[in-house]
Amino acid sequence: MRKNILRTVLLFLSPLLFSLFATTVHAQDNYEIQVYGSDLVEPKTTMLELHSNFTFDGSKEKIKGVLPTNHVFHETVEITHGFNKWLEVGFYFFNSIGSDGRTDYVGSHIRPRIAIPKSYDLPVGLSLSTEVGFQNSEFSEDTWSIEIRPIIDKQWNKLYLCFNPTFDRALKGLNTGEGFVFSPNFKASYAVTKAFDPGFEYYGSIGPLNNIYKWDEQQQQLFLAVDLNVSPKWEFNAGYGFGFTSGTDKNIFKVIVGRRFK
Repeated sequence: MRKNILRTVLLFLSPLLFSLFATTVHAQDNYEIQVYGSDLVEPKTTMLELHSNFTFDGSKEKIKGVLPTNHVFHETVEITHGFNKWLEVGFYFFNSIGSDGRTDYVGSHIRPRIAIPKSYDLPVGLSLSTEVGFQNSEFSEDTWSIEIRPIIDKQWNKLYLCFNPTFDRALKGLNTGEGFVFSPNFKASYAVTKAFDPGFEYYGSIGPLNNIYKWDEQQQQLFLAVDLNVSPKWEFNAGYGFGFTSGTDKNIFKVIVGRRFK
């Protein structure tokens, strides 16, 4: 049993260790604003989610060929299926709605994710997501990219903490030669009632670990957020985010609505 646990942990950590030694900006987008928990979608269950957000104060002109984000809606459809206790696979369809030619299908990603089952009785929840796909060059500096997202979380009575030490890399586009960028995400929430969990979410993109960007070149966002747990069939998350650097969209409202189907 101990050998199996060690083998599983090494499998979980291997992409992260690879990314630490890579050279790596892949700017954070605002299509899927979410800190991932370690739990997978249950086996033989499909989750359908709609990620919606609106940028109140974003870029107002083209930057490196990318359309401005000010006063634009981003609508992302996510479909995730649970295959077993170890594996789920998700698909994303990114869309933009805005004036001046900013209404379009943006791109798609596929996201397989593995997890260490709760039966291993580890002190924290662990899973690993790998996301790869393409985006239209008018909406992203990089048309193909990969994301490696380890997920670590813990529930202490009513307090929930989650950390995603994420690494992104451009596979094709302006930032191909920069390698992996460290983009940490963090969430803390507190169950005031069984159905109402307020908290905050942090999203950053700070550069490669061996060459951290200057503050103004980083992506730094903080969201005041809430989760509503009204039914095991439904998921609801909403938040208002603030950007703290010149390269970050300043004010964003986001909503995630999900429905599970057996």
